[in-house]
Amino acid sequence: MPNKNDHITRRDFLNGTQIAIGSALISPWASVFGTEQPKLSHSSSTVPKFSLDADYYPPAKTGLRGSHVGSWETMHARVMGQEWGVDETSEHYDLVVIGAGLSGLSAAYFYRQQHPDARILILDNHDDFGGHAKRNEFEHEGETRIGYGGTEAIDTPSSYSPQASQLLKDIGIDVQKFYTNFDQELYPSLKLAKGILFGAESFGKDTLVRGYGQKEWAEFAEQTPMSDKAKKDFVRVQTEQVDYLPGMSQQEKNALLEKTSYEDFLRNYAKVDEEVIAIYKRWGMSFWCVGIDEIPTTLILDYDGGMPGVEHTLPRTGYRGDEPYIFHFPDGNASIARLLVRALIPAAVPGSTMEDVVTTRVNYAKLDKKAQSINIRLNSTAVAAKNTTEGVEVTYVRDGKAYKVSAKKTVLACYNAAIPYLCPEMSDSQKEALAYNVKIPLVYTKVLVPNWQAFTDLGMDFVYYTDGFYKQVELAYPVSVGEYKHAKKPTDPMVLHMCHVPWVPDVQGPEQWREGRRRILSTSFETFEQQVYTQLNQALSSTGFKAERDVSAITVNRWPHGYAYSPDLLWEPDRENESDLPWVIGRQAFGNIHIANSDAAAGANTNAAITQAYRAISEIG
Repeated sequence: MPNKNDHITRRDFLNGTQIAIGSALISPWASVFGTEQPKLSHSSSTVPKFSLDADYYPPAKTGLRGSHVGSWETMHARVMGQEWGVDETSEHYDLVVIGAGLSGLSAAYFYRQQHPDARILILDNHDDFGGHAKRNEFEHEGETRIGYGGTEAIDTPSSYSPQASQLLKDIGIDVQKFYTNFDQELYPSLKLAKGILFGAESFGKDTLVRGYGQKEWAEFAEQTPMSDKAKKDFVRVQTEQVDYLPGMSQQEKNALLEKTSYEDFLRNYAKVDEEVIAIYKRWGMSFWCVGIDEIPTTLILDYDGGMPGVEHTLPRTGYRGDEPYIFHFPDGNASIARLLVRALIPAAVPGSTMEDVVTTRVNYAKLDKKAQSINIRLNSTAVAAKNTTEGVEVTYVRDGKAYKVSAKKTVLACYNAAIPYLCPEMSDSQKEALAYNVKIPLVYTKVLVPNWQAFTDLGMDFVYYTDGFYKQVELAYPVSVGEYKHAKKPTDPMVLHMCHVPWVPDVQGPEQWREGRRRILSTSFETFEQQVYTQLNQALSSTGFKAERDVSAITVNRWPHGYAYSPDLLWEPDRENESDLPWVIGRQAFGNIHIANSDAAAGANTNAAITQAYRAISEIG
């Protein structure tokens, strides 16, 4: 019988969806959830042999990616109570890592540093390694264009833990090179700026206004569909140097504004018209994945260069230590994953530098070989991890067949929400703590266009939609690494980035992310595709751009379990001690089973993923 904590995590995993999960019912959903998973070869011998075809190369796939079909169904079946029997344990390792994301790969790296001769197996349910650090490749007239399908940057490298910083150096990353690699002057030199597509739902008609932050604020406001009062308030809040909390000390202001939403600040302190608030309601959706009604005013000081109205009430804090947001490979942090795999299995990732890792072709057939001491086994979903007198037994399912491996130790570098189902013998208190961290759903859609002339014609590198399905469309970061060169001319092919986060304004707190997860899982590729066409046409059609004709390819990176839980929002209670934090309670070692991943730090960033991997391996010793 499931206990109350099983119910909590089941709800978190499925969030009310009525989708049938049973294995016999999966196939009819292929039209909704994407293309069929790859067929894998198996041996009938006692020790299974797995092979991937020589042309196996997931980064080149388009369509519905991220949590693709075949990556989630087995775990959902486990959540619904399915079990798999395996007669005998056929493989033995020193360490089994569940999850080949950045944290899982880092855990294997740290363990091998301490135990150079160790045998390590890394299991992952996806058809590619890297977790959310996913690489998308496109071909256009013989030229490869690269995009990031998830984790996009080494954000604020100066803030990384010593262990995370050292790992980046060890695998060959010199972050200082990005000051040269990232062309910070390209888009400004073309006089490109942000545009806002004022939506009909909030403003009566769809209106594109260009030059946000570039034009004089009064000129920009005059071109909007806002009322005269809203235009006046918009200009006022952008330009006036006013302390809206006069007579209060800095400490008093912080105490008040960390409990005051930015929406309430604009309404009750800056006293702007509701149409001004409507502009910014979803401004930070791609970062916090909630509206400004749930974001503390203290958090918006440094986001996107600062949001209006607060600067003269609460001074900037320097969120990024004044480091620019430039530490970015063309495929985001997928290159970090590639470099980690190179360090673990050199034959799988040819080359030797941070430059050549961008353009080399990974040999996936080399990831899992019997003679190797370290193997990465893709398309393999762990469904159980059980402590034994000698270590741990792990059961996983691959292409419908269950296998069991044993290890001295196991690191769970998977989602917190899955762990109670892998380890049902855990205490209720630890299960409840693991269930607390609701992961945040979002979608990164990459769109290949043969040129970006329409953007330069309109003087834009970014369009924000006040009411759109996608919150934004933006040009790719202009970064060249080694032989890979970014699009320099408007006639060059370009990978556009569009971000969708389910907007659930009538639901508060983590429940909105559970509802958002249900919506993402039940949205077809065709819907994502049509919204791309609609919103690009809204913004660009005046130049003659027609999305149905001018879009060459679309990859939808769907992450129902995306960002790690954010503890910085208004609903989070104050806790006196770190030991009281749910994610700290949840990450405690459970016998020979240790827990890593960014969930363990409630931090959706690569620093957290690597640092928690180091902590988990340090527990093992």
